[in-house]
Amino acid sequence: MKNKATLYIVGIGPGDNKLLTPLALNAIKDSSVIAGYNLYIELLPQELLSNRELIISGMMKEIERCQKAIDSVLSGKNTSLICSGDPGIYALAGLVLELLEKQNINFEQLNLEIIPGVPAVCAAAARLGAPLTHDFACISLSDLLTPWNLIEKRLNAALDADFVIALYNPSSKRRSENFIKVLELLNKKLKPNHGIGLVKEAYRPNEQVRVLQLKELNPESVDMLSILIIGNSQTRIIFPDSKQPKLLTPRGYADKYKF
Repeated sequence: MKNKATLYIVGIGPGDNKLLTPLALNAIKDSSVIAGYNLYIELLPQELLSNRELIISGMMKEIERCQKAIDSVLSGKNTSLICSGDPGIYALAGLVLELLEKQNINFEQLNLEIIPGVPAVCAAAARLGAPLTHDFACISLSDLLTPWNLIEKRLNAALDADFVIALYNPSSKRRSENFIKVLELLNKKLKPNHGIGLVKEAYRPNEQVRVLQLKELNPESVDMLSILIIGNSQTRIIFPDSKQPKLLTPRGYADKYKF
């Protein structure tokens, strides 16, 4: 019996090749096939793409892309399915497991390795300072797969619990009105000077980083490539008048150790 091929579900991080982990790099090098969304394939070092079969597709083709990657592995080819950030956070690791479960393809037929990557929220937080030092919640505002009323319920609960909140997929041309609703909710529950951070395309050539107060947030500046981090009641902006203000959520050391 021939050896089973391996399906690697690879997190490549936020986009800068310096944040591509050695484990991810080795998985890709071990693959004869690379599958991914076209933008994510473009973010890979070009030398990794030579002499490899590429399965490339656009938005809304996730099921087709995952199925082709599974079929590739079942045909005996080691295959890397590329995800930005971490493959288990709003990405394709879960979808692959669903497809394998539905088709009763078990791990006697293929090997599966999920390769973690630097999540977008961590990349954004690093650019902003230290906004995630205490408890936080990640919420996607995309209602493509999740009903909007459930998204609103979770956002309200996170605000009421005083979590730091990281918003993925905050706005798009198709659903900009949803972010207006979110902004109205934030203005209702938080003070105008509440500290927030907005990062677009972290660690990519068109990166934008802003630390600002809630009252300064322009909804038109927020899009699908943004991560919006909303501080909790203890979050503050340090060095606000400098060229590089930072967002800080204290862990509690000052209160406990009185420094």
